[in-house]
Amino acid sequence: MSKVFTGLAVSVDGFISGMPPEGADEFGSGLGDAPTLFDWYFDGDTPSEVFDGFKLSEPSARFFDTIASRIGAIVVGRTTYEHSGRFGGGSPHPTAPMVLVTHGAVPEASDRQTVVTTGIEDAIAAAREIAGPKDIGLMGGGLITSALAAGLVDEVILHQVPILLGRGRRFFNELPEHVELRLLQAIPAPGVTHLHYRVGR
Repeated sequence: MSKVFTGLAVSVDGFISGMPPEGADEFGSGLGDAPTLFDWYFDGDTPSEVFDGFKLSEPSARFFDTIASRIGAIVVGRTTYEHSGRFGGGSPHPTAPMVLVTHGAVPEASDRQTVVTTGIEDAIAAAREIAGPKDIGLMGGGLITSALAAGLVDEVILHQVPILLGRGRRFFNELPEHVELRLLQAIPAPGVTHLHYRVGR
């Protein structure tokens, strides 16, 4: 069966975005005052073979492209969807279709985006149908926490950037119990360390 995993850039203290500029709307502010979380996407000299425009260091490109090429569908939470400008009616992945999991109707969703309003289990089931033999990516802190709590996540990948943000939007929310992680890979690279874990059962 295909695997379900998440992979996001995160600060050492566990934030996936900073604070929006003073007076700005929370949505549409992207990474807020923490754009450095994504610097490693563009600071290298090795073009990504999956994402046009990404130029990473050689170790980051090798790891990132291997992971990105596994994805056949990607499940996104509503907050991430809004923060990211609704992905322009498409998907955060250049070839994998997007499934949006939310609590209510999303009239602005395009016909290229699948909307699921009946929970994370149904969203991942829909993504499996779309992905076929390929894997499912997850994107969004609240969504990932829900999937972990439901026992639906096989792997956690953290692209850990060496900064302490001190505040912002956290990657993980509160979980009902401990989740054991088993380290598969730790790959140091310029500006980031890639940590690849298997979720214990």
